[in-house]
Amino acid sequence: MRLILKFLAIFVLLIESTYSISFHLPINTRKCLKEEIHKDTMVTGDYDITVLPGLITHLDVKDTKGHTLYNKEDAIKGKFAFTTEEYDIFEVCFETKLPHGQQQHHLSAQHTTKEVSIKIKHGVETKDYDTLAKANKLKPLEVELSRLEDLSAAIVSDFAYMKQREEEMRDTNESTNNKVLYFSIFSMCCLMSLAIWQVLYLRRYFKAKKLID
Repeated sequence: MRLILKFLAIFVLLIESTYSISFHLPINTRKCLKEEIHKDTMVTGDYDITVLPGLITHLDVKDTKGHTLYNKEDAIKGKFAFTTEEYDIFEVCFETKLPHGQQQHHLSAQHTTKEVSIKIKHGVETKDYDTLAKANKLKPLEVELSRLEDLSAAIVSDFAYMKQREEEMRDTNESTNNKVLYFSIFSMCCLMSLAIWQVLYLRRYFKAKKLID
């Protein structure tokens, strides 16, 4: 039984979205990470930024509408969390800059680049099962079953979302095909009308010139 649970846990963990990334952030540079998140989904982020004297790093999290979900002017190490209200693409941006009035040439070359590490989780992965187990006095097997139940529900939700997107795309394709068909028929009618008008016009012209009876 435990072997089956472990196998299922590994399988669903491969499907769940959790990623950690590290990168270098030079002075006066802005780098952003984008992630598509479903509606009503919990998102958490843990970040760690190296400290360099005279340099500050600004961190902000926004959606495509420009709403600020998290903002930290002098970010060093911390966490952020928010719950999505609708499906959207969210952007996590880091920017290293000098404080006002300080000149860049006062800093040495090795002190102008920071290293940023961030780990983002969303969905079931944000749930703290250790705290849940202690609060409800659950056995390890019960915790694993609860985790698998949540992961299974998340997978079902993802499949339902993909099915909905497929239906929307199919409807869009059908609507586009209908529009193309109607436009083609309209174009053919216009061409036929133009051809008939040209024939009648040339016939009247040739009659006026007495080239034909």
